[in-house]
Amino acid sequence: MAASTTAAAWFLLLVAVLLLLLQVAVPAIGAAGEDEAAALLAFRRASVADDPRGALAGWARANSTAGPCSSWAGVSCAPQSDGRLAVVALNLTGMSLAGELRLDALLALPSLQHLDLRGNAFYGNLSSSSSATAAAPPCALVDVDLSSNALNGTLPAAFLAPCAALQSLNLSRNALAGGGFPFAPSLRSLDLSRNALADAGLLNYSFAGCHGLRYLNLSANLFAGRLPERLAPSCSNSASELAVLDVSWNRMSGALPAGLVATAPANLTHLSIAGNNFTGDVSAYDFGGCANLTVLDWSYNGLSSTKLPPGLAGCHRLETLDMSGNKLLAGTIPTFLAGFSSLKRLALAGNELSGPIPDELSNLCGRIVELDLSSNRLVGGLPASFAKCRSLEVLDLGGNQLSGGFVDSVVSTISSLRVLRLSFNNITGPNPLPVLAAGCPLLEVIDLGSNELDGEIMEDLCSSLPSLRQLFLPNNYLNGTVPKSLGNCANLESIDLSFNFLEGNIPTEIMALPKLVDLVMWANGLSGVIPDMLCSNGTTLETLVISYNNFTGAIPASIVKCVNLIWVALSGNRLTGSVPPGFIKLQKLAILQLNRNQLSGHVPAELGSCNNIIWLDLNSNNFTGTIPPELAGQAGLVPGGIVSGKQFAFLRNEAGNICPGAGVLFEFFGIRPERLAAFPNVHLCPSTRIYTGTTVYTFSSNGSMIFLDLSYNGLTGPIPASLGNMMYLQVMNLGHNELDGTIPYEFSGLKSIGALDLSNNRLTGGIPSGLGGLTFLADFDVSNNNLSGPIPSSGQLTTFPQTRYANNSGLCGIPLPPCDHARRGGVPSASSQGRRKAIGGSVLVGVAFSILILMLLLVALFKLWKNQKTEEMRTGYIESLPTSGTSSWKLSGVHEPLSINVATFEKPLRKLTFAHLLEATNGFSAETLIGSGGFGEVYKAKLKDGTVVAIKKLIHFTGQGDREFTAEMETIGKIKHRNLVPLLGYCKIGDERLLVYEYMKHGSLDVVLHDKAKASVKLDWAARKKIAIGSARGLAFLHHSCIPHIIHRDMKSSNVLLDSNLEARVSDFGMARLMNALDTHLSVSTLAGTPGYVPPEYYQSFRCTTKGDVYSYGVVLLELLSGKKPIDPNEFGDNNLVGWAKQMVKENRSSEIFDPTLTNTKSGEAELYQYLKIACECLDDRPNRRPTMIQVMAMFKELQLDSDSDFLDGFSINSSTIDESAEKTT
Repeated sequence: MAASTTAAAWFLLLVAVLLLLLQVAVPAIGAAGEDEAAALLAFRRASVADDPRGALAGWARANSTAGPCSSWAGVSCAPQSDGRLAVVALNLTGMSLAGELRLDALLALPSLQHLDLRGNAFYGNLSSSSSATAAAPPCALVDVDLSSNALNGTLPAAFLAPCAALQSLNLSRNALAGGGFPFAPSLRSLDLSRNALADAGLLNYSFAGCHGLRYLNLSANLFAGRLPERLAPSCSNSASELAVLDVSWNRMSGALPAGLVATAPANLTHLSIAGNNFTGDVSAYDFGGCANLTVLDWSYNGLSSTKLPPGLAGCHRLETLDMSGNKLLAGTIPTFLAGFSSLKRLALAGNELSGPIPDELSNLCGRIVELDLSSNRLVGGLPASFAKCRSLEVLDLGGNQLSGGFVDSVVSTISSLRVLRLSFNNITGPNPLPVLAAGCPLLEVIDLGSNELDGEIMEDLCSSLPSLRQLFLPNNYLNGTVPKSLGNCANLESIDLSFNFLEGNIPTEIMALPKLVDLVMWANGLSGVIPDMLCSNGTTLETLVISYNNFTGAIPASIVKCVNLIWVALSGNRLTGSVPPGFIKLQKLAILQLNRNQLSGHVPAELGSCNNIIWLDLNSNNFTGTIPPELAGQAGLVPGGIVSGKQFAFLRNEAGNICPGAGVLFEFFGIRPERLAAFPNVHLCPSTRIYTGTTVYTFSSNGSMIFLDLSYNGLTGPIPASLGNMMYLQVMNLGHNELDGTIPYEFSGLKSIGALDLSNNRLTGGIPSGLGGLTFLADFDVSNNNLSGPIPSSGQLTTFPQTRYANNSGLCGIPLPPCDHARRGGVPSASSQGRRKAIGGSVLVGVAFSILILMLLLVALFKLWKNQKTEEMRTGYIESLPTSGTSSWKLSGVHEPLSINVATFEKPLRKLTFAHLLEATNGFSAETLIGSGGFGEVYKAKLKDGTVVAIKKLIHFTGQGDREFTAEMETIGKIKHRNLVPLLGYCKIGDERLLVYEYMKHGSLDVVLHDKAKASVKLDWAARKKIAIGSARGLAFLHHSCIPHIIHRDMKSSNVLLDSNLEARVSDFGMARLMNALDTHLSVSTLAGTPGYVPPEYYQSFRCTTKGDVYSYGVVLLELLSGKKPIDPNEFGDNNLVGWAKQMVKENRSSEIFDPTLTNTKSGEAELYQYLKIACECLDDRPNRRPTMIQVMAMFKELQLDSDSDFLDGFSINSSTIDESAEKTT
């Protein structure tokens, strides 16, 4: 018994020892493990509001000894010095987690060193992670990556302050807008790229000290200002550890600091300042400190040089050199580049380099991987010595003047090539695809567009080029058929064979390519049926442009499978049948062109449910039925932002009924504009304007369709009132149908409409008065209907020619006969019989009167003979005037008599003739030329009675006929105001158009301010203030007192004239209306005036507004304050006056804006600041934040209260009116 008891005791002792050893040997989670699990779960609760993949579903409170280290997603653990396991890393990359990020719980993990949350949707301002109090727990983090999230707000100065060991911080690709710099002494790598940072203090701090940073990336932010003369000035070059500095794609400006490279830290290997506004001549730039540089990127600035800076020759270790896009680098490619034995990437694109590619450059072939010399003026070809470039992968020589057979002899031997771009050169002969396929098997991109290549496209191309992704061969002379074997190119994404001479059908195999994104083959001779295999192996297709071929049959039903389609163009073929159902599935569709086919059936109502559609062209088909009201269903739903980034060309139809439709939209990548003249459509539909650009379209808020053409069909029924909801619609053509009913009054809601064609229908009723309020309307046609009633006198409707209202028997009013005359009939009145009885008694009186007339006629004949003699003498004088040399006038093509009258609006100028104008200007000689501009030349003319007038002789006037010109002049001639230059008269003779204006003694503000040699007066501040207020008053009258309001469209200092009292007179108002209809919306270059004055939104919406005029006025005001020109390369480089002034304001250097001659007194300088504030408000980038001109005048009025100025006395918009009683004589 005792023995057994002893044995049991020994057994219990042994178990106790084993348990003790086990407790020592196995790391236990204990309290610490529970705390880590609790911290992780606290982070999930606070920061993860959405976990769509269930990535963290496995996180649960630990119930084992391993705790979160067992199987928790993204958690990594490691043994610590005390033997326990602890969380050391958390990696939740790309898990689609979303929520407001709070890091406080994670900072409590004592062993967490690596935190990676990139690629999620966390948001917030990080303020909860900014504790720097003494109570904050110690933080072990070494590297933190929060990039590619949605973090916003400012970066707290104390962010991650407790993390004393932090070495790497990545906050790139967020939306941070400012804040303090998180410089811990231990930090070595900081990436803040692709945010919205603009804090100048933050920028300056990063350059000022000796922080120990090795990597600093501030690219793609909003930083402005200048770079310091040297980096880390408090550090010696040897002490600074900075190796990589990237400040590219910001808004920095000014001259490049002379010491930026020369005094660079010795460790600096990477320097990028690309995509800023740095300017200056770098011909002699000091590159003395570049010995260790491996990457130097100065691309896309405004740097100038007569040659590539020779100082670069000392940068022997360079691996990347990019000087592209500076535009002013000229001369030949220097041979010293051949000495860069380590160079892997050389980019000199987009400059003014000329001459041949030097043979010596082939010395780079040892390591060169990418060579980009595109968009220069290089000639010749690629030297034969480049055949030894066995590592070259990217070769871009596009946009030069290269020629010869270098593709076959040299390029085809570079077996390492992956990307080859040779478009827009002068390469001729058979297309080189066979030799390229044989010699360059790794090619992925081939671009040979816009050359003069001929021949057929080779079969089995992709058996030799299995990696081919993009094939661009547009605008050549290729013939034959589209090879069926292209369907074997499994990786092919983009095919562009447009503008060639290809025939046959499109192989079914191509339509079934699994990765196809762009299929562009317009303007060929392709025929047959479009294969019904679209998107059969994938839905990647975005662009389908095969218009202007000879395709027949129906639109393939499979098109609705391509749910990513953005641009569909099947126009100009011979397609039949109806539009297949299912287009509602194409929610990304932006442009649909089915015009000029033989399609039938109804217009699909479901197209109105395509929420991205902005361009719908169905003209010239056989559609019947009614216009579905649902077409306007997308109004207010089209989202803002980029619709598509494809290049386009728009040919406007200016031939009326000769050519159907409002115009033609083309995909225009890789096409030379001059080749477009050879396109048959141009000859069938003559056009004077081609608009080119990219189909990027943005709306300030949700928008609507911008182009709708349903003309030349058989549509019936009323026009849906819902179409009036499309507030962004710019072109609507419903003409040449069989529509009936009335014009919807709701069309007054088409606030952006520029062209409205309802002609050749069966419309009845009147023209709604609300159409007079459509201020952008520049082309209006309701001819050939059954309309009746008066043409509304408000707005611009009375300025259109009679032809736009023709064949509406019931219409009356300007420009048609008056309504009272139109209502007179042929039924005799009750008193007509009484009048007949009086006729007999009048006979005797008539006889006596006839005798008197005969006597007067004899007197008149004598006077006529005398006047004829006088006219012959005048004509002899006119014909003796010079017609060459200093004369700018040519009488060729003028068949009217020189005695033709000038239509005048002023009584003193009555009986003025064209001959008088010729005589007064000495035949429009150069001696009388006093100015010229976008609309014509201006001559000074002194008439015989001593009156001095200015005569504008319009140039390039091809837009309108006599009736439209006359109607426009009649409208402008009625506008009278003390701050507008009045139109006194006009004259039409032959193809010429002359406008007579009141002469302004001191000429234009532009000359007085900026051309001291020609200026007749010097402007002090009092004079400039008077001019600022006067020009604002004139512009305010145009905007607010004219009905409809007049948008100037070209407000600038040269259109502000000064009379003898230095009173400002705004000129050229209304002149833009002499341009044609679509200019208002589709062409910034043709109407939106002068560089330096154009508001930024014109380049996005292509719409002119009164707020655009306000912006341009702000530039004029800035000119008055600064005395500087809006654009001056010597002063601003690639920047302009507005950008420079805004930068000065931002840097608290506003005093540098003012003309030094104006800052004489403190009180005067204070007033300058007030006027500068008004200018800045006018120059706000956001149109809705700019004041109206009425508000500008009110601000001036407030400033006047503290002064004795009387410039604003009596100001009232209502006191100035359009002079409706202005007389005209001819």
